[in-house]
Amino acid sequence: MGRFSASGRAVTISRMSEIELRELAERLLAGEITVDDFVRRGADAGICDVGEAQLDTDRARRCGFPEVVFCEGKTTEALEKIFRALVERGIDVLATRISAEQAVPLSTAFPQARWNALGRTFRIPRPGADAAASAALGTRQGVVTIVTAGTSDLPVAEEARETALWTGAEVRMVQDVGVAGPHRLRANLHHLRGADAVVVVAGMEGALPSVVGGYVDCPVIGVPTSVGYGASFRGVAALLSMLNSCAANVTVVNIDAGFKGGYIAGLIARNASRGRQGL
Repeated sequence: MGRFSASGRAVTISRMSEIELRELAERLLAGEITVDDFVRRGADAGICDVGEAQLDTDRARRCGFPEVVFCEGKTTEALEKIFRALVERGIDVLATRISAEQAVPLSTAFPQARWNALGRTFRIPRPGADAAASAALGTRQGVVTIVTAGTSDLPVAEEARETALWTGAEVRMVQDVGVAGPHRLRANLHHLRGADAVVVVAGMEGALPSVVGGYVDCPVIGVPTSVGYGASFRGVAALLSMLNSCAANVTVVNIDAGFKGGYIAGLIARNASRGRQGL
């Protein structure tokens, strides 16, 4: 589908994928949406203007997963508009860094939502999302294991976990296995083996990703946290330590970036799963 600009040059407008169009048609036949909804969404150019934001409704087709909403600095009213526009288009909503002040009224507006207060995430699954994923792939989209060095790292780890779940991955959690007690990691190695990606969340000196990297045959994504005393420089020490890892399979994201770690791990897991299934 295309259109012409004022200069007469052709401008491409993104098509819906065949899977998305089929799902939309099935929702129409099931009476879940109206004919007007079907026509409007089928002709969607990939941009939805809600006033406060220009939503990228075509990102899942281009990048594998839909646009994610960062909640800091947004009013509750703006977030409700954004969420409603995404839900109306059948998009599985993930919002990060949401506060309790934002989440409580939004939970009332969207009773189907899942609010993780510790991880500060807010998810609104599209109708039949889990069933659609299972029908398309026959299973969860790969395996992600999330490892934390200490319990103080759990808020960042929960953000990573919720994000990886949103991508469709099966998620395993291994908590409180930092290098101060290395025998705890060895006792949990069976949770790491067979994973498509491992996310390691650690503060202080940030040594754990290197240790984990020496045990697994998959990418290890280090997430430094701002946990630690003064010389940790609010996560900078952990970040630099992870960047200097001698384990060749370790890569690193930003400080406290649980979302980024979970997203990348989910993308790796999904592509690995599809490769195993020949998709």
